[in-house]
Amino acid sequence: SCQMSLGSSALLLFSLKFCFDPPHQCLCKSSCPHNTNLSLCHQMPSSSGQPGQGKKIGHRGVDASGETTYKKTTSSALKGAIQLGIGYTVGNLSSKPERDVLMQDFYVVESIFFPSEGSNLTPAHHFPDFRFKTYAPVAFRYFRELFGIRPDDYLYSLCNEPLIELSNPGASGSVFYLTKDDEFIIKTVMHKEAEFLQKLLPGYYMNLNQNPRTLLPKFFGLYCVQSGGKNIRVVVMNNVLPRVVRMHLKYDLKGSTYKRRASKKEREKAKPTFKDLDFMQDLQDGLMLDQDTYNALVKTLQRDCLVLESFKIMDYSLLLGVHNMDQAERERQMEGSQGGSDEKRPVAQQKALYSTAMESIQGGAACGGSIDTDETMGGIPAVNGKGERLLLYIGIIDILQSYRLIKKLEHTWKALVHDGDTVSVHRPGFYADRFFKFMSSTVFKKSSCESALHSQSSVGRNIYDLRGARSFPTLEDEGK
Repeated sequence: SCQMSLGSSALLLFSLKFCFDPPHQCLCKSSCPHNTNLSLCHQMPSSSGQPGQGKKIGHRGVDASGETTYKKTTSSALKGAIQLGIGYTVGNLSSKPERDVLMQDFYVVESIFFPSEGSNLTPAHHFPDFRFKTYAPVAFRYFRELFGIRPDDYLYSLCNEPLIELSNPGASGSVFYLTKDDEFIIKTVMHKEAEFLQKLLPGYYMNLNQNPRTLLPKFFGLYCVQSGGKNIRVVVMNNVLPRVVRMHLKYDLKGSTYKRRASKKEREKAKPTFKDLDFMQDLQDGLMLDQDTYNALVKTLQRDCLVLESFKIMDYSLLLGVHNMDQAERERQMEGSQGGSDEKRPVAQQKALYSTAMESIQGGAACGGSIDTDETMGGIPAVNGKGERLLLYIGIIDILQSYRLIKKLEHTWKALVHDGDTVSVHRPGFYADRFFKFMSSTVFKKSSCESALHSQSSVGRNIYDLRGARSFPTLEDEGK
C-alpha cells in the first residue's frame, strides 16, 4: 500500500520539472508494434489464464517464479511504483491552489525520482529505483473534479489497498489492474496510445465541459514509470463492469460482421467475451428498453459517435455486460438461501459522478426519475426476447486509435478478400454511422407497443441517421 498520506505529501516541497513542448515531444520515444485491445480489460480476476513461463504476449510475460512481468518489470514492482508515484503527485498537487485550466497545462510533465533508499522528498521502498512522470496533472485534476472525485478518495482507492491484477486480460499484451473498491481500471498503454491521448486532451476537455454524461472512457490520469531503461505508461480510467454484479453475458460489439465471432478458445473460458455475430445469433430480438431510456441511450450514443468521428477515431467497441435478474434469482434458489452469490453483496458507494451506465445516459431528468438505483445497481433496466429482466452495463472502449496509414492499409487488404463495408476497420465517418446504426437498431430496441406502431409507419425510412436532425425518436414522436 502507499506509504504516503495526502496530508504528509501535500506538505512536501518539490521542484517540478515542466515540459511545454508539443505533445509529440513530451513522451519518451519507443516503438511498439503490438496492438492493444481494451475489450477484455474488464474481466473478473481469476487464478487462471496467465500465459506460461517464458510465453510473451506483446510486452506482457511471466518470469521464472510465475509472476506477471511487463517490459521485464515484475507486476509487484510496477504496482508499487504506481501507488508510490500517484500518492506523491496527487498529494503534492493538492497543496497548490485551484485555477482555470490553461492550454499549456495539457502539455506539462512532472517528474520525480524514487531511489530505493529514499530521499528528502520520497520514502524508501523495496522496489528497484524508478522515475515517475505525471502528464497534464492540472488538466486531469479538473477531469477528476468534474466527476466528483476528491483527491483523498482518489488516493484511497488507488493507494490504500493492494491493486488487483486481472489475470485473464486476453491478447492485448497489456497488464490491467483494478482497485479493490471497483472504481478504477489501470491499464498499461503503448507509447503511441499515450501520445494520442495527450493530443486528445484539449478536445476531450471541451467535450466533457459540454457534456459530462457520456459513454466514452473517463480518463482520470496518465502516468509513466521509468525503470531499468524502460518506459511503462499507464492510464487510469473508469471501470465499466463492476465485480459486485455477476455478468451472465458479456459482449464486445463494433457493428461489423467480418470475423466478429468469439473464438473457440474464448468460448471455453469461464467468462467469455462474445462478439457481434454471437449477439445476433443469441439475442435475435435485441435488448428491449422502455421508451425514455431508449431515447436517452440513443441520444448519448449519437453524441459520442459524432465526437469520436470529429477526432478521426475508429475501431472502438461497445463493451456490454448483461446481468440477468431472473436467472440470478433462479441461481439463488438453487444455491439455497445462504446469501453467498455475487449480486447479494452490498454495492459500494461509487465515488465518481455520472459513472454508472444509467447515469451516463440520463440527460438531467430525461429518463429514470422513478428508477431505484439500489435496485438496479447502476445498470440500465431491460428485457430480452424471453421477457427476462436484465440490467445492462455499457461503455465505449478502445478509443485511443487514430485512423492512420496502418489502418488504411489494413482496410485495403481486408477489402481485397472480403466486402469492405463489413470490415471492422473503416474510415471514421463510415465506422461511426455503422456503429450507431447497429447499436440503435439491432442491439437496443424499444419495448413498448408504440414502438411497433412507430416502426410500421416508418417502413422504408431510416430513422437511425447519425447526422439527421431527427436521427432518433423523440418523446414527442411517441404521442403521435
